[in-house]
Amino acid sequence: MGTKTVDGAGTGAEAKNDQKATEEATTAVTEAPAEGAEKAPAEAVEKAPAAGEADAAVTEADADEFDDLTEEELAALAEEEPEGPSGVGQGAGAVVSVALGLVSLTGGWIGTVAAARETLIGQLQTSSTASVAKQVKEVYGDAWQTTALWAGLFALVALVTGVVVLVRPAFGAPGRTQAPWIKSVAWAGVALAVIGLLLAVLKYSDALLGLPSTS
Repeated sequence: MGTKTVDGAGTGAEAKNDQKATEEATTAVTEAPAEGAEKAPAEAVEKAPAAGEADAAVTEADADEFDDLTEEELAALAEEEPEGPSGVGQGAGAVVSVALGLVSLTGGWIGTVAAARETLIGQLQTSSTASVAKQVKEVYGDAWQTTALWAGLFALVALVTGVVVLVRPAFGAPGRTQAPWIKSVAWAGVALAVIGLLLAVLKYSDALLGLPSTS
């Protein structure tokens, strides 16, 4: 009886040892991936400050670059003109002013048609028995004055357009200068307009190329 009890106790102890070893092996296998997973975020957190350090290094490099600039260069950078309108409208207005000035000097189809119409009206309204002076005045004089009138209108529009282009920067963004070529073209348009307007006034008043004497 005593021998059986010892054998039973020994068998039970071995069974418990085997069960404990099995549980420990299972726990080790289960916890192994968890430990690996914990290491990955830890490594990412350790690497995160490295990116911040890189940004700080770039910022310090930019600061060193500005430190090397003189006061004049820093002032020039501060006064640098911001992005804005490119002046396309002003350039177009300057070109239109020149074109209208040329039309006032050379004549356009509107002035030609208006002069021809005035000539026809003069012929229809002037009788064949009218004096030569009246026929010249009604047929040719009015037509020439009509041509001068249309030329003066074109010159006036060209003058106003050119002046508007030249004074436009005064009402724009402060400190923004006008392109030199726009100023040059606008001044050319103003000059042509003044010449055309002067010639139109002289012709309309018969001070230039007046009607021939019929006496």
